Amino acid sequence: MRVMPEWSGFLPEFSREAKARGFAGSELAQLAGGPLMAWERAADGPRVYLSAGIHGDEPAGPLAMLELLRAGFFSPDIHWLLCPALSPDGLAAGSRGNRAGVDLNRDYWQRRTPEVRAHARWLDAMPAPEVFVSLHEDWECAGFYFYEINLGRDVPPRAAAIIEAVRPWFSPEPGPDIDGHLARAPGWIYHEAEADVPQGWPEAIFLAKAGCPLSFTFETPSHAPLPRRIAAHMAAVRAACPWAFVSSNP
Repeated sequence: MRVMPEWSGFLPEFSREAKARGFAGSELAQLAGGPLMAWERAADGPRVYLSAGIHGDEPAGPLAMLELLRAGFFSPDIHWLLCPALSPDGLAAGSRGNRAGVDLNRDYWQRRTPEVRAHARWLDAMPAPEVFVSLHEDWECAGFYFYEINLGRDVPPRAAAIIEAVRPWFSPEPGPDIDGHLARAPGWIYHEAEADVPQGWPEAIFLAKAGCPLSFTFETPSHAPLPRRIAAHMAAVRAACPWAFVSSNP
């Protein structure tokens, strides 16, 4: 178990940076570890939704999203939706599950947890994004890999661009088996829009069922130094998000 670095200051810092860049915040739930926040900045372009911190022992994703804010990544031609810390209690404790020990990323069908109930209500109240990107980490991998759920055109160069963007920090996880799934190529799992466990929906499956045509779940190796993991996530996000314009114009 690892506590997220400087967690107590993360939410206030993210709030300051987001507000300074024109994002409006919504408090979805108040939890012991802090508020579950969603951030939005409207634009006429495609809707792109990024999430992180659904597992509290995976700090690189939330920190990467904060660094992307500081770097001015979020361009004005995209309608951005951000949830940087989906499990405030898990992040405060450095645990995979929430305060009750539940894995939030398996709860989007049953919605047993207050975090997922509040988050799903927020997502249900708006149009599905054109692209969803989720930032994760994996203790069992040696390299970088990602899941793609694609309800539209098959665009292999998109996957190749993401892999190459991350290569300065991590080589792609070799196949043929990655995280219990048959890899389409090193680092790339092309996943159907169905949950591995029928009632254990992760966020990505929930969004696919809601009509999101394209999602990426990025996984960096947890054993690697934190700055490398943060940089890899930032590179992967930068490579993936411009494809929203392709997804929104089939």
